[in-house]
Amino acid sequence: MLALGAWQTHRLSWKASEQAYRDARVAEAPIPLPAVVDDPAELFYRRVIVEGTLQHDKEMLLGARSHKGGLGFQVITPLVRADGSAILFNRGWVPLERKEPQRRHAGQVEGPQRLEGLVVPGGKDAWFAPENRPDQRLWYWVDLATLSASAGIPTQSYIVDAGSAENRGGFPIGGQTYVKLRNEHLSYVITWFCLAIGLAVIYVIFMRGRPKKTPDTAANPPS
Repeated sequence: MLALGAWQTHRLSWKASEQAYRDARVAEAPIPLPAVVDDPAELFYRRVIVEGTLQHDKEMLLGARSHKGGLGFQVITPLVRADGSAILFNRGWVPLERKEPQRRHAGQVEGPQRLEGLVVPGGKDAWFAPENRPDQRLWYWVDLATLSASAGIPTQSYIVDAGSAENRGGFPIGGQTYVKLRNEHLSYVITWFCLAIGLAVIYVIFMRGRPKKTPDTAANPPS
């Protein structure tokens, strides 16, 4: 229990450090997204400016995502830049009834756009997440390899989540990135150390309550 408490203390320290890192990165002024990103980790949780044309005919849906209690999807669209390179751009959330592009036609902006977003990694959100369905253009977790393949672009090592700027027509709704880490390690630390202390107290009480052996009873135990 002491070992588990110490491990949770280490996790608490790591989470606090990671959260401080993310908060500091998000607070920095946006920078232009480089044409070539050699080390994506150097850009994670940085706000960037990207220019290009959204390919709405290749958009993909990330479900099931909620926004203010409503269930829906996030819309991931390839964005092609002037030099021909492309990235995955998460435009934000739409409700279930706006799943089809024709139900949010005003937001399907055409031509070159200048957009702000946050660079984030991909990866599975949870071990119990459903399997992605590229055949239906539906994803449940951000698998960059299959998303890139479905978009017809080279495999991406990051995705850009749209900032909070309002889209024409109101949808999709950007600013959906969860920067805050779930951190309950302090409660785990308290739990494990309290259990360790409680067990130690019980052990002391138990040992004090045992009858003491005398030399006679030790030499001649009762039959």
